[in-house]
Amino acid sequence: MTVPAEERLARALLTAVAEPGDERLGRLVGLAGAQGAIEAIRAGETPDGDDEAELRRRFPAWRARLSEADPERLLAGCEEQGGRLLCPGDAEWPSQLDDLGAARPYALWVLGDQDLRFGCLRSVALVGARAASPYGVHVAAEMAAELADNGWTVVSGGAYGIDAAAHRGALSGDGTTVAVFACGVDVTYPSSHSALFAEIAQSGLLVSELAPGATPTRPRFLIRNRVIAALTRGTVVVEAAQRSGAISTARHARDLGRAVMVVPGPVTSPTSAGCHTILREWAEAVCVTDTADVLDRVGLIGDDLAPVRRGPVLDRDQLGPAARDVLEALPARGGAGAARIAVTAGVDLDTALACLGALAAGGFVERCAKGWRLRRDSSRP
Repeated sequence: MTVPAEERLARALLTAVAEPGDERLGRLVGLAGAQGAIEAIRAGETPDGDDEAELRRRFPAWRARLSEADPERLLAGCEEQGGRLLCPGDAEWPSQLDDLGAARPYALWVLGDQDLRFGCLRSVALVGARAASPYGVHVAAEMAAELADNGWTVVSGGAYGIDAAAHRGALSGDGTTVAVFACGVDVTYPSSHSALFAEIAQSGLLVSELAPGATPTRPRFLIRNRVIAALTRGTVVVEAAQRSGAISTARHARDLGRAVMVVPGPVTSPTSAGCHTILREWAEAVCVTDTADVLDRVGLIGDDLAPVRRGPVLDRDQLGPAARDVLEALPARGGAGAARIAVTAGVDLDTALACLGALAAGGFVERCAKGWRLRRDSSRP
């Protein structure tokens, strides 16, 4: 499905004028489309229904921001940095985000060559305290590295403490990690993580539902957590105090029917008090003490019960022309990002991503730190 240019511009505009996760606006977008929602905001015309009064109250603020926002400039600026805007209906859109219903992101701004949809098919969120203890940092880094080594993507929020340890652990395991921001993808927050974010953008993804240039606020951190939970098969709370944002991520995971996993800590540690409360009070939560425990939970959902497939399951002659071109565009050694592969193959990015997914399913290629590479057991004739 190709998202019309006008709808893409409208969704880019919504990320700049409205706060994410607004279910009333989400229902309006579901009824009228993003373009129709923008037209309704400009005209001040609210649809009949339960949301009418509240929408009428919010329209003036959104309308004032419309005059200041320039979606074409936002898109051009993001593309200049190597980024892109993902919309529902794009080949790269993670369909699991649709579980959020009316709170689904209007769109996602993404930096990095990895494919968000494929990367998050096998993903786990690792979250926890900013003021993490050495114990928590060690557990998060080790667990993330082992998950990456087992082919799982690690998703977190890019913050100090457990988030940073999880991202660094995944990178050390030569794996993929996704940082979901509560600000624009071009805003480095915290500023001391600039090197970390640059490394993630090289081998993973930086993601935000807020327009470039948006600054972080406490409400944006909390509403962002639903995206982390929805993208992944399960959330691991490594350390959390009683009033931790990590608990809100776990709550979203629980409400979405995802696995909720908690690492126990010392009974004397305030940074584990929230973890112990979850384990004591939430029937859905399970205690995990190592990566094997995590994989035991998230791997029950399907493909991890199947034996690992070795080598291609199709003859090359059975591949379509575009898939053959994409396959030939991969370097003989090392890997390459999807954007580079698309240029070499002479196809658009959506086609390249779709072909790479099919080629991965067929056993010809696999994801790697640089993007995509030929499987070692798949040789060119």
